[in-house]
Amino acid sequence: MPRRINALATWLLQLGPDEVAAILLYRRDVADRFIRTLKDLATQLTDSDSVHAVEDTLDQGALDVLGAIVAQNNTGTVDSVCAELHCTVPDFERALGELKQRALAWPEGSRLIAVNSVRTSGAAQGELTLRPKAPGRRKASGISPIVPAMSTVDGVARLLAYCEQDTFDARYTGGVATVEIRRVARALRVSDGVLRLWLELAAEAQLVGVERSRLLPTNQGDAWLDSQPGPRLAALVAAWRRMDWRPEPDQARAALRDYTGAAGLVLRRGALERFSAEESFTNINELVDDLVWERPAVHDPRATAAVISEMESLGLVAGGALTPLGVAVLHDGDVDAAADELMPPATEKAAFQTDMTAVVNGLPSPELSATLNLVADLEDNDAARVWRLSAGSVRRALDSGLSADEVLTKLNAVSEAALPQVIEYQVQDVARRHGQLTVTDVASCVRGSDPTLLQEIARSKRLASLKLRFLAPTVLASAQPMAETLAALRRCGYAPTGLDAGDKSIVERVGRLRASARGERKPERWWRTEMNDLELTQLAVRLVEQERPSVGPGAPRANAARMLRDQNVFLRDEEVVLLSSALVDGSRVEIKYATGPRRTDTHVIVPTKHLEGVLSADCEDGTSREFDIGHVRKVALPE
Repeated sequence: MPRRINALATWLLQLGPDEVAAILLYRRDVADRFIRTLKDLATQLTDSDSVHAVEDTLDQGALDVLGAIVAQNNTGTVDSVCAELHCTVPDFERALGELKQRALAWPEGSRLIAVNSVRTSGAAQGELTLRPKAPGRRKASGISPIVPAMSTVDGVARLLAYCEQDTFDARYTGGVATVEIRRVARALRVSDGVLRLWLELAAEAQLVGVERSRLLPTNQGDAWLDSQPGPRLAALVAAWRRMDWRPEPDQARAALRDYTGAAGLVLRRGALERFSAEESFTNINELVDDLVWERPAVHDPRATAAVISEMESLGLVAGGALTPLGVAVLHDGDVDAAADELMPPATEKAAFQTDMTAVVNGLPSPELSATLNLVADLEDNDAARVWRLSAGSVRRALDSGLSADEVLTKLNAVSEAALPQVIEYQVQDVARRHGQLTVTDVASCVRGSDPTLLQEIARSKRLASLKLRFLAPTVLASAQPMAETLAALRRCGYAPTGLDAGDKSIVERVGRLRASARGERKPERWWRTEMNDLELTQLAVRLVEQERPSVGPGAPRANAARMLRDQNVFLRDEEVVLLSSALVDGSRVEIKYATGPRRTDTHVIVPTKHLEGVLSADCEDGTSREFDIGHVRKVALPE
């Protein structure tokens, strides 16, 4: 490692301030105000974590060249690397320029040297990968993204309704199994990938949570459902910007799992940045190929295509170009205002049909949803929402304390046209029978004003489990509690009402199960801020200028000392000064030179030349030798 650091430091000495500043711009993570020399910088540039991070920013061609340099054990030349990769010199020079800008590889004489710790796992074998054809572009046509955006917002709402009404199991170890994803996707009639996106968006936006190994809506989910379409979409877009999981279409992946790293964030941001509002891509596949070549460590064909589909489904991209909502997301604009402008207002009216259904095209308003949920049952939650009125749903509305006229008034208020007569007849018929029977908990009692009706009930074999008996001509005693008695009578087609001890009607409400949200992700807090471009340039100028020879007495000695110090990590400052003085003055010094593990030889020499880390010297025995500066362990005056 010291030898490679010395080689890098020697190469950095040959660069100008602009070239060193360019390296620092790519390697901001190593730039520090406390770097004093170019050798300090070289040491930081060889840190394995920093090397791996900057290696992930290379394009495929630069990775191929880096892999070839490493494969030739840092002894290859331009000609040998070009021969191995079957490429032209201009293509090679472009890729090598990318490596030099990141201080990952550099020339040392005729040889090409790569920094330590490079992985080169993404390099192609035997051929330089050229950049694919540039993606075709044309003027943006302004295609509206309303339909896919509405579909996604409505899909998340459908998911919340499913979680409340049916079981959606989560694993005790966290996440949702792929088998469960497939089952629910079939129930909602969507693909696994679409349901996974809905689920991840809902979880990231705190709309669903896990309670006792079951997915349930949260209180935030209730508030989201009660909001208008614009705020709903804005909440989902904000959740998408925080999603750090990476799409893996080729692999089964449990949903709602937290994965370390920010690969998903980088992938989504990188894909979004390639789009513009002025021009649209004519072929998304060409764009995917270009992104994969440009940053293979981040993009792969399936994951990048999946991310672009996510952006289209949220209304960020349409027709190969950015929408106003996408522009707001990319440039940190007013996402809420852009979402409000994109989404149409919620539907306030429903179309009531003669088959006892109410159809809502578009997203229903909170008021419309509340009315229909009170009087009807949600039957279909697909492209259009369908509620169905039944005797049981109307009875539920009457149990809440409404009269038949009040129920019809509410329905007329949200109907596009006059209510069909069949619906009015249904409401009035249920209202006439509503309350004819009352149930009191003895275990419970069944009371009625018509003794003949009670006789019929008492003789019914389907009600034998209640063990009904007369307490009076208009009162039956039940062996079952009130809830079971009510349910049994309703299964037989009767419409009883429950009364409390004060003969007041009991309004039955189904308890709404809710889960607690897992908590919104909080941004990380950094202890050290990165240097800005001006500070990086100033650092580069300072490092280069202080290494340059100064004018005046002692300049050669000072310059030699700087170079020797950067090429040897073992010598103390006073030993470096002694050796540099001998090199300038031609005086004798004694050195201890490493020739093997824990073995050194002593030589008395007169240094004659110093070039590229090699010291040429005349020895006491009359011979001339070359010594690697990095192997010198001690310098002293001869006795």
